[in-house]
Amino acid sequence: MALSSPPTFLSRYRSKPSSRTAETTSIFAHSASSFAQTHLKPPLHSSLKPPRLSSLFIKPPQARQPKFNTNTIKSLFTGIVEEMGTVKQLGFDQDNSFTMKIQARTILEDVHLGDSISVNGTCLTVTEFDTDLSEFSVGLSPETLRKTSLGELESGSLVNLERALAPSTRMGGHFVQGHVDATGEIVDMTPEGDSLWVKVKAGRDLLKYIVPKGFIAVDGTSLTVVDVFDEEESFNFMLVAYTQQKIVIPLKKVGQKVNLEVDILGKYVERLLSSGFVDSIKSS
Repeated sequence: MALSSPPTFLSRYRSKPSSRTAETTSIFAHSASSFAQTHLKPPLHSSLKPPRLSSLFIKPPQARQPKFNTNTIKSLFTGIVEEMGTVKQLGFDQDNSFTMKIQARTILEDVHLGDSISVNGTCLTVTEFDTDLSEFSVGLSPETLRKTSLGELESGSLVNLERALAPSTRMGGHFVQGHVDATGEIVDMTPEGDSLWVKVKAGRDLLKYIVPKGFIAVDGTSLTVVDVFDEEESFNFMLVAYTQQKIVIPLKKVGQKVNLEVDILGKYVERLLSSGFVDSIKSS
């Protein structure tokens, strides 16, 4: 099926859509009015809005218990790219449904519908696959396109691919969730021998989680940070010759975007410190 081009989709979702107020049906208005006349005193009738029809049949909810924000981990990756796939198509296959079709081989060896696959570091769900044609499809939500650089891909683009971690898999990189934190911009690429220095500019809010010799996932590739340049709001890393042949980063140019996911451990530490957890331990 032919897919429409992504720019239309991206322009539509540059900002989050505003909520819409549902239309009131005649049965809703009639029931709400009857309820108000029967149960509300005259002085209040004019100042209160008619209740929703569903409120007449649903028991009042119990008092809410305090909740803590949790980052649910549904899939884990190592950041060790298994292969580079080729984007065959991307765009709308239906109204408001943005799909990307990717050609690959290794990823499809044991694929199932609903599997999680990291595409340039973004955890996406397999919605269709064809092993004879060596291709699979994934759906992209508006938030995914806002948060990542996937919307800038085009037919023929190469992407890093990795299947979700299985219990028997050897852990070769670090824990990567496929939840892109932000995009960074390549600001410098300098060869040294057969290796390649890459410098990436990241926002200050993200840079605080990046430390020298620490882990970071760049387009889904687990890499070791060499230096952090706070004044330039950037960091760098080095790619050896073998890695350059297996991932898409060396194929990009200065000025292009990359997907970034920082090490989750830094976020947990910050959360514990800001919650007063350390102080509570000291006081006890």
